[in-house]
Amino acid sequence: MKRILENRYLFKIFAFCIIGLLAGCRASSPSYGLKNGDLLFVTAKSSGLSGAINNVTQKEKNISFDHIGILEKDKGAYFVLHAAPKGGSQKQPFQEFIAQHSEEGQRIIVYRLKKEYRSAVPSAINKAETMLGKPYNFDYILNENSYYCSDFVERAFRADHIFKLEPMTFMNPETGKLNDFWVKFYKDKNLEVPEGEPGCNPNGLAGSDKLKKIKQL
Repeated sequence: MKRILENRYLFKIFAFCIIGLLAGCRASSPSYGLKNGDLLFVTAKSSGLSGAINNVTQKEKNISFDHIGILEKDKGAYFVLHAAPKGGSQKQPFQEFIAQHSEEGQRIIVYRLKKEYRSAVPSAINKAETMLGKPYNFDYILNENSYYCSDFVERAFRADHIFKLEPMTFMNPETGKLNDFWVKFYKDKNLEVPEGEPGCNPNGLAGSDKLKKIKQL
């Protein structure tokens, strides 16, 4: 009888350990606690195109973003709906998205629509699905044939007026003149700098009062 009780006791300890281990693994998973329609903001690099975007769009001193995607949970699997230079408008496996940006030393911050706006998520994901396959918009001037990252997200939520387009600026905040990077960027494309034209950017979307910050992955 004593041996039976000891075995039961040991079995309970073993079971609790297994449960604790599984719970810990689940909690440490990047997808743990995420919801359909969460927005994944990728922190900006300090140089190149990423740095140039950040120089004219940064809102907060301590953090800035140069990319954004929409999380979709589809049949138990996680994906990111987004527009990127490599692959255009796409549905990318979540873990692949995480690994790609982690390798480049970028962090991913999760934002979520506040409760009163979450009803917009299903229609936004449906809209995003219809935009897949379109090429990336390397001119950052709005059109109906290609999208850049924040443009893709703004359009997905447009029917519910979650975000809004703002006049774009390419000015250096320190000099008050057009940023040299963007002057050359558009000159090489034989285009005028679209100063004041409607558009959006990841930092602007992150500043929306309809969102709340959830966590860093």
